[in-house]
Amino acid sequence: MGRGQELYRKAKKIIPGGTQLLSKRPEMWLPDFWPAYYSRAKGCEVWDLDGTHYYDMSIMGVGSNVLGYAYDEVDTAAKKAIDRSGMCTLNAPEEVSLAKKLLELHPWAQMVRYAKTGGEAAAMAVRIARACTGKDLVFVCGYHGWHDWYLSANLAAGDPLADVHLKGLEPAGVPKGLAGTNFIFHYNDIEEFKRLAAEHEGQIAAVIMEPVRNEFPQDHYLEEIRRITSQKHIVLIFDEITAGFRLCAGGSHLKLNVRPDIAVFAKAMTNGYPLAAVVGTKEVMRAAQDTFISSTFWTERIALAAAEKAIDCYQRYHVEQHLTEVGNKIRSGWKELAEHAGINIQISGIIPLSHFSFSYENPLLYKTYFTQEMLKQGFLASTGVYASFSHSDEVIESYLNACGKVFKQIAGLRRQGVSPETQLKGNVCHSGFERLN
Repeated sequence: MGRGQELYRKAKKIIPGGTQLLSKRPEMWLPDFWPAYYSRAKGCEVWDLDGTHYYDMSIMGVGSNVLGYAYDEVDTAAKKAIDRSGMCTLNAPEEVSLAKKLLELHPWAQMVRYAKTGGEAAAMAVRIARACTGKDLVFVCGYHGWHDWYLSANLAAGDPLADVHLKGLEPAGVPKGLAGTNFIFHYNDIEEFKRLAAEHEGQIAAVIMEPVRNEFPQDHYLEEIRRITSQKHIVLIFDEITAGFRLCAGGSHLKLNVRPDIAVFAKAMTNGYPLAAVVGTKEVMRAAQDTFISSTFWTERIALAAAEKAIDCYQRYHVEQHLTEVGNKIRSGWKELAEHAGINIQISGIIPLSHFSFSYENPLLYKTYFTQEMLKQGFLASTGVYASFSHSDEVIESYLNACGKVFKQIAGLRRQGVSPETQLKGNVCHSGFERLN
């Protein structure tokens, strides 16, 4: 047991759920043996509380650090903002300059509001859409946070949200009166969407969806969504929190050539600083003045300054090209190494957010074993890699060499008829939300 694991045991006694974010729970990675906490990070390198060094070949700050950890230019801008005071009775001028930058990137839009997190920005976007239309129903496709408006989907029988991202999201504490205020539809199933739209004609305030995540739209899917929502005066919201600033500077919808009424950003936009943005047309966004949307720390200066510089760096260094190169190298490496070892994997996701899964019974078991063995070789790794500007050819080569060794170990276990479970030091990782003891 290292210091990180010991600290996490203490944390679970005084912090419900152990951490503030489900994705950072050690149980989602390698129960009892994941390092859990970091002392420092730089580029794609991480040092835990014991000083052990790792390369991060996993989710790079849960998708936030697209440039890399402690990126000098961005951090310098943040430190300058701190020196000028991050908070004041007056407003920070960066609110305006960043808004101008976001509107330059998205010429279809005319107005911007800020929040601190992606989840609250998505909630803000839905509130604005309801205020604009005077209607209540929201159609949902994808993962959009923890707020009541979203989790209310699981007040229906079964686990509707399990189909769109995470299973087991219990709506405990969500008012039962919100049941039936949102409905799930599935990506690339336009007929299902049309049926839902017909069933709830005249009641729909908004459609909120990720324009792309694990697969690209097929058969003009997004164009048809846009046509129907425009025809029926429904606000179309694109959640770009995950995909934004991966395929280009700005939203993935720019590459897909479909314009929403609102787009929501966070994560990669700021390279790790807490800021989210709701960008939209004047026609829709002016409804934000008809409903109370306000918070003190949405006005702080530090993240605004960091976001401006992060976007500037993204554009100057053509970061999207590097992300695509990294993603392609990793995907081709996985494919070649798996074929060479004789194991079966399925590769998915957009290029900068690539994933693979083991095509065997109980894939979580193999995923846990992979994470355990990669950790031994100095990599924070699971079955997905979020490409960053800090991932160099040398790091990728070293990572793929380690992958090759673990793939061969898995092949060897299968030839011997030995379950990877017998090789685990702890339990199998979780795949969704579970209550912790």
